[in-house]
Amino acid sequence: MNAASFYAKAPKHLVAVDCIIFGFDEGRLKLLIMQRKVAPMAGEWSLVGGFVQEDESTDEAAARVLEHTTGLDDIYMNQLHCYGNVGRDTGARVISVAYYALIRIKNHDKPLAREHGAHWLELHEIPELIFDHGKMIEDALAALRNNAQFHPIGFELLPEKFTLSQLRSLYEEIYQKTLDKRNFRKKILSLDVMEKLEEKDKTSSKKGAHLYRFDPEKYEALKRKGLVFEI
Repeated sequence: MNAASFYAKAPKHLVAVDCIIFGFDEGRLKLLIMQRKVAPMAGEWSLVGGFVQEDESTDEAAARVLEHTTGLDDIYMNQLHCYGNVGRDTGARVISVAYYALIRIKNHDKPLAREHGAHWLELHEIPELIFDHGKMIEDALAALRNNAQFHPIGFELLPEKFTLSQLRSLYEEIYQKTLDKRNFRKKILSLDVMEKLEEKDKTSSKKGAHLYRFDPEKYEALKRKGLVFEI
């Protein structure tokens, strides 16, 4: 039996990508979700996703879906897991490869996101989602928390200039717990990847708080090397 005839008799399934898109805004970790436009379950809340085309890899499909929804390319994304339970999608036999992505909310194309019915919601605001998308979010949060201990991925969510308080708030949101201010400051500064600026953020007080930004070379070196950042 040649390959062509063997494949002709093999079962065929649809392959999709689903993206768990994290953003950080006003001290809160948020997710981009949308209302589904097609049956089955049209109008219900869903992750951002789509089907893998014949001429693209799953990575390329996820990047396409992200750019199509947010207007951004070169986004930090990481493959999470393959979800293939029989009956997981009520429309057909669909195997989904999930990715989680980290973006700066202020950089994305807001009108484009609205055009696709996408909304940023805080974690506690997420409604019931279709299929196994709730499980995907749980798994993505677990992966994000684990990876944040060894790689500076959380930094992808911050604006170019930020305060140490904003950075601490980000980690508190990721781990869903309050962190000691002094201990966090000591640990984060010991990484030596940030530059302290003369500028101050005076939105909270007249005295203001110094702004920081990441040193690109040191930051990329740390991403390659990895770290153990226990909080």
